[in-house]
Amino acid sequence: MKTDASVRYSGEVVYIYAFDVAYDTARKPIRDVLGRPVEQFTVDTNKRSPRQFFFYKPQMVRLPPMERVGPLGTVRVERSLKLLPVGAISITVRVPFAVNHVEELVAFHDLQFSNGSLHDEVRRLAQDVVAELRGHLIRPQPQLPEEEAYTVFCITAPVLNAENEPMNAEQWFHAHRRQVAALLTQEEEIERLSKQEAEESTARYLSYYEDDLVVIDWDAALLVDAPADFDETLYIMELANLQLAELEAYDRLLDDALERSYRDLGERPLRSRGNILRELREIRIDMARFNDELSNTTKFFGDWHLARIYEKISTRFHLGDWHRNIAGKLKTLDELYQILKHDQNNRVMVWLEIAIVVLFVIDLVVLVMGLK
Repeated sequence: MKTDASVRYSGEVVYIYAFDVAYDTARKPIRDVLGRPVEQFTVDTNKRSPRQFFFYKPQMVRLPPMERVGPLGTVRVERSLKLLPVGAISITVRVPFAVNHVEELVAFHDLQFSNGSLHDEVRRLAQDVVAELRGHLIRPQPQLPEEEAYTVFCITAPVLNAENEPMNAEQWFHAHRRQVAALLTQEEEIERLSKQEAEESTARYLSYYEDDLVVIDWDAALLVDAPADFDETLYIMELANLQLAELEAYDRLLDDALERSYRDLGERPLRSRGNILRELREIRIDMARFNDELSNTTKFFGDWHLARIYEKISTRFHLGDWHRNIAGKLKTLDELYQILKHDQNNRVMVWLEIAIVVLFVIDLVVLVMGLK
């Protein structure tokens, strides 16, 4: 369904990039990054919330805006950086737009500027940040890992109908569901998109007021709201994206640890049992700390609407499956630890028994020699 040419959508496309850059960060204050002051991130909620409302507040840096030539001409690009104690950084880039049709926003996927891609520009920025924070990072990654990226298309409310009159956001969504699905799945040929795919990719949506809406998919989301209220929903998506990046990083760490453990438990271990036990013990402690830190970042459930949004996006990201997968690998590591510990205890007991027998023999020899 095509909208009338006089109906325009304005807003911004928000690109969220999460990087796992280190095992942890030092608990000492960071005054500035890239010449910009570090401040505490804050966000206010306008939805119904209880008295004891709480938001996790990371450190944030607002970088200078820059001008770039994008798909629709010259735009002012805003950038910000968040630092999290789990050894991760999140870079957010906001690009404004004004279009006649929702499907025109498909061009903002994999955004290309006249001087290169946004992806390459963000990676260079992340490398500069990591280089400057090197002294604050504990066990930094040897190389900048692949980022976890998420794109949010934020449309200013209220949306208008063909007569340029404000329209209920949920009704607008049902009238433009196929276009929204094409936008989220980066499909340029809308007519080729099946009804099943259109419904599946837009199945997770929520609306609080008559004029707001959020539709969540795996790689992108659509947000319709007042610009002043974008930040609270974007922050929930940013946290979920960071969680996904961290869970993937620790899943890789556990895979490496399990592979080494299986190899070391073979007939010809490359390391001593003591070293293997020490590593497994450290990994168990690391994962306990990681779970605590990751849980602290999601203490925003004082707002019921935002909690519902987080529930939707965590389901789409399969965060629960990631947690269960990591828990299963941790259980396997714990079993290997117990096997090695039991084996080590048996070895100690054998040596103790040998020592007792040797001492008994020596005592017996001394006794016989004394009698003679």
